[in-house]
Amino acid sequence: MIAKIFKGIWAGINFSRRLIINFLFVLLVIVFIAGISSDEDKIIVDEGSVLRLNLNGPLVEEKLYIDPIEAALNDATSGNDEPSEILLDDVIEVINEATKDSRISVLLLDLQEMPKAHLNKLKQITNAIEGFKQAGKKVIATGYYYTQAQYYIAAHADEIAMHPYGSVAIEGYGMYPLYFKDALEKLEVTQHIFRVGTFKSAVEPFIRNDMSDAAKEANRVWLGALWSEYKQDVSSVRPFDESNFDETMDAYLEKMQAANGDAGKYALDNQWVDSLKTTQQVRQQLIDLVGAQEDGKTFKQVSFREYLSLVKPPVVFDNPITEKVAVVVARGTIVDGERRAGEIGGDSTAALLRKARLDDKVKAVVLRIDSGGGSMFASEVIRAEVLALKAAGKPVIASMSSVAASGGYWIASAANQIWAAPSTITGSIGVFGTFMTFENTLSKIGVYSDGVATTEMAGFSVTRPLNEKMAQVIQMSVEEAYGRFLDVVAQARGMTPEQVDAIAQGRVWIASQALELGLIDKLGDKQDAIDAAAALAKLTNYDVKTITQDLSPQEKMLQDIFGSASVQSMLGVQSTTPSVLATQANLQSVVKQLSSELENLKDYNDPQGVYARCLECNVAQ
Repeated sequence: MIAKIFKGIWAGINFSRRLIINFLFVLLVIVFIAGISSDEDKIIVDEGSVLRLNLNGPLVEEKLYIDPIEAALNDATSGNDEPSEILLDDVIEVINEATKDSRISVLLLDLQEMPKAHLNKLKQITNAIEGFKQAGKKVIATGYYYTQAQYYIAAHADEIAMHPYGSVAIEGYGMYPLYFKDALEKLEVTQHIFRVGTFKSAVEPFIRNDMSDAAKEANRVWLGALWSEYKQDVSSVRPFDESNFDETMDAYLEKMQAANGDAGKYALDNQWVDSLKTTQQVRQQLIDLVGAQEDGKTFKQVSFREYLSLVKPPVVFDNPITEKVAVVVARGTIVDGERRAGEIGGDSTAALLRKARLDDKVKAVVLRIDSGGGSMFASEVIRAEVLALKAAGKPVIASMSSVAASGGYWIASAANQIWAAPSTITGSIGVFGTFMTFENTLSKIGVYSDGVATTEMAGFSVTRPLNEKMAQVIQMSVEEAYGRFLDVVAQARGMTPEQVDAIAQGRVWIASQALELGLIDKLGDKQDAIDAAAALAKLTNYDVKTITQDLSPQEKMLQDIFGSASVQSMLGVQSTTPSVLATQANLQSVVKQLSSELENLKDYNDPQGVYARCLECNVAQ
C-alpha cells in the first residue's frame, strides 16, 4: 500500500513536470511565431543617424555556450544578472561597417556599462574608431564617469563629455590576489605543493599570506610595461603628455585641492574631458547635430546590437569553391577532456584543429589564443594537433590575444609563427602540482579513513595523508615536466633548454618584451596573423572560416526558435543594467574575486596533477 502511494505521488510529480515543460514550449513557439510575423520591431536606420556604441558586456574572443532555452527564459524574465558577452570581432565589424555606411554620421561612445577589459582588446576597438574618424565622421564620448578601460576608448573621441557630478578613475595597473594560507590552516586542510621555477607564483595563494619578493619583482616589470603603453596611447590622442597621469597620492591630492574636491572640475582642469554636460544636454547636442527621431524625443540613432543584427547575417554559409584560412579560438582555462564553446578542453579544442586539418579547402590555420593555461596534459593534446597540421602541409600561425601564457604558450609554441599584440601577457613557462587532503579537517568532526590494500600505492585519497615517498614521486614528475616544457620551447624556438630556462622559471612577460627574448616572432593583431597565414600558404583569393563545434539538430532548432534577442523583443522586456552605488559595486567585486578564486579549483583536473597555469594573467585593468 505504501509503495503504491509513493508510486502515485511520483507519477503525479512527473506528470506535472512534463505539463509545465510542454506548456512553456508551446508558449514560446507561439511568441516566436507572433514575433516573426510582426513588423513593429523592424530596425530602420535614418540618414544621418548616430551609431550608439553601448557596449554593456565583457569583450571576448569566443562566447561561452549557453543552453538556448535557458538563455531565452533568462532574457525574457530578466533573470540573468550577468551581462551578455560581446564578441570583439563583432564590435570591430560594426564600427568598420558604419565607417562605410552613408547613413551613419556620428559614433556615440556610450561606455557606461562596459566592464574592464585588457589593453589589447581595447586597442583593436580604438584602431577601428580611428578609421571611422579618418572617413570624416565625428566621434563623441559621453558618460556619468569613466573607468580606466572606458577612458582608453573614450580618449579617441573628438569630444569627451562627462556628467558634472561624474569622475574619471585612472589608477594604473596593480594586482592584489587573495591569499588563503591561514584560512587553510584554520580549517586544517593539508595543502601539497610541487613546483619548479623561481617566479612560479601560481600556488602562492595557498601557501602564503602575501606575495613573495620574487613574484613582486617579476610583476613590477610587466605591469610597468603595460602601464607605459597605456599612458603613451592615451597621451598621443589627448592634449597632454605622460606627466599628466597621477602616480602618487600627493600629486592627486594637490590637484583635487585645486578643484576644491570637485571630481568633475578636476577632470576638466586636467583635460581628461572636454566638457561637463548632463544627459539632457548631450541629447540636445546630438539632436542639433543630426536631427530628431520622428517622435521628436531624442536624436536619430541605432544601437550597437541593433546595427549588428543588420550587418551580420544570422547564418554564415561557406563558399564551397574558395580556399580557406581557418581560425580556431582557444579561450579560457585549459582543462582535460571535452568542453563547450568558450572554454578549452584538451579533446574538444584538438577536435577543432583536426576538423581544420581534414577539410581540404582549409589551407592554413590561425590558432587564436586567449588563455593563461591549465592542464599540462590537455595542452600537449592540443599541441599534438598543431604538429599534425604542420605535417599535413598546412601552416599554423599562433595569434595571441590578451593572454597566452603557461599552457597557452605551450600550445602556441609548435606554430610556424607566433604573433602577439604589444600588450599581450605571455611567457610564464613553468609547471606546478597541487592538491589538498582533508584528513585533519574530517577528524575534527569525527570522520576517519582506514583499511587495508594489496600495495602501498593503493588507497591514495583526499581523505588520507599523502605518503612522503609519493610526494617525492610527484615532485620528480613536476621537475621532469618542467624539463619537458623547456625542451618543447627550445626545439620550437631554436634555442637551448638552458637559454629557455634563463627566461622561463614561471616568469611573466608582455609581448613587447617577449619579442626581444625570442619567445614570439611578430607584433600584430588577429588580422595580421590571418594575413601571415595566407602568405605562408601562398593564398591570394581566400575566405576566413572560424571552426566551431557542431551543434546537434535539436540544438540548432532550439537556437533558431529560442534566440534570446528574439524572445526578449517579442515579450517587450527591456534589458536594463542600472548603475549601482560604489559601495555596493566594491562589495560585489570582493565577493566575485573570492568566488573566482574558489571556482578555479574545479579546473584542476589534469590526470597527472601537473599544471602549466598563470594566475597573474588575470589582470585586465
